[in-house]
Amino acid sequence: MSRSWERMVRKNTSVVNKKRKKQGGNGFISEANRVDRFKGRNIILPLAVIFFTGFYAYISFIARQAAVGDAGNTDTLYWITIACYILLSLLFFFRRPYLNVAKEFVQTRRFTGDKMLRANGIKQINVQDGYVVIEQVKGPSWVFSRFMNRFPTNDMAERLKQFAKDNQIEFVEKA
Repeated sequence: MSRSWERMVRKNTSVVNKKRKKQGGNGFISEANRVDRFKGRNIILPLAVIFFTGFYAYISFIARQAAVGDAGNTDTLYWITIACYILLSLLFFFRRPYLNVAKEFVQTRRFTGDKMLRANGIKQINVQDGYVVIEQVKGPSWVFSRFMNRFPTNDMAERLKQFAKDNQIEFVEKA
C-alpha cells in the first residue's frame, strides 16, 4: 500500500471515529495504527535493592555498635538514605517494563528511557521457551524473559512472528 493511500485511510478512519464517538459507539482502530503492548513486572531488581539496603543497615548498625557502644543513636541522614533506597526499589517495581509491537516498529523501555526500533533495524528475532530476543543490525540485542521480568513470552512470540512475516525479518523459533 502506498504512503498516500495509507494517509487517506488514516484520515478517513479518524472521520469515522469522530462520527462513532458522537453517536456513543466505540472507535475503529485500523490495522496500521494498532499497537500491541506486552507488559512485564520487574521483581528481581527491587529485591536486590532491598537486600542491599538491609545489608547496608546491618553493617552500619554493627559498625556503630563497635565504635560507640550505643547502637540506638543514629543520624537523620542514615534514615534518609535507607528511605531513599526503599523508594528506589518501589520505583523499579512500579515502573513496569513493556514491549510495544506496531506495524513498522517495536518499542521498549530501558534504563535510559524509551527506545524504538524500526523494522529495517532488526536483523533477526529469536524465540525460545521463556525468552524472546530481538537482534539489532547495529547495537545490543533486546532480551525479554519470562523469568526475569515476567513477560508473557508466548503471546509476544505469536505477535512478533506476524511482525517478522509482514516486514520480511528472519524469525527463528528454537525448541
